[in-house]
Amino acid sequence: MPTLKQLKYLCSVAEHLHFGHAAEACFISQSSLSTGIAELEKSLGVKLIERTNKKVHLTRAGIHITEKARAVLAQVDDLIYLAKTAQTPFSMEMHMGIIPTLAPYVLPQVINEIQSQYPDFKLFVREDLSRHLIDQLQRGELDVLLLALPYPAEDVTQHHIFNDELVLAYSKQNQISRKDKLFTSDLRHLDFVLLEDGHCLREHSMDACKIKPHDIYIRYEATSLNTVIQMVANDIGVSILPKMAINMQTLDDANIAVKAFDEENINRAIGLMWRKNSSRAKEFELLASLIKYSIGR
Repeated sequence: MPTLKQLKYLCSVAEHLHFGHAAEACFISQSSLSTGIAELEKSLGVKLIERTNKKVHLTRAGIHITEKARAVLAQVDDLIYLAKTAQTPFSMEMHMGIIPTLAPYVLPQVINEIQSQYPDFKLFVREDLSRHLIDQLQRGELDVLLLALPYPAEDVTQHHIFNDELVLAYSKQNQISRKDKLFTSDLRHLDFVLLEDGHCLREHSMDACKIKPHDIYIRYEATSLNTVIQMVANDIGVSILPKMAINMQTLDDANIAVKAFDEENINRAIGLMWRKNSSRAKEFELLASLIKYSIGR
């Protein structure tokens, strides 16, 4: 029968596509890893990896078996978790992914609250775009994600925590500043500064404001909210930003103004995502409660 170590070696090679790097990730020698892979192929009776002097790649069978191996390893992690947390929550380390448009505005309060209640709890955080985080969640590299919902993903649970209001940021020279009340219909044909494709805030804000790309002029695409704010301050365009980012951001530039919409439900939903049927579901629900409490919502 295949061993868990052999499955771990296979997944490491699949991730790195390099025997040396895979061996380093498993803290073993390259020869030990090669032996483990060979034994796994022998026990299964199928070739999993093809290797030349310059390239390593999985066979078709290797791709499918690696997917199953990752699922098996994730279930083993769940088994270990159940044994260690039979009595006490947060007694086992947790790996959480979070999107960049949330991390600086949520993490400080959340971590402080967790540390105050569970001082021995070890939380490891990785910041990345939603689609990359979900890939890592599916591979078992992350336990839970904090992101904007909904987001398409298979075999996951999405747990809503709170709604983050969206507001319009603009320079005081912009024509929109003359309006006493702001409606989403006022946004059409304005010059916009947006985050580049891949940031879910871009899609969620446009959906919430009921605007399409052809309704506006995208003057500049940025990689961070800080850059967006600087572009808005220089009247490059307006932008739709999370209210929590405005509350936490130091808008020292007197040229920037923000305005809420005179409409309901102009917001993005924030919540947790974890693998369906995870044994840590109750713990993730408790984490959601801690997050909601820590940010006062």
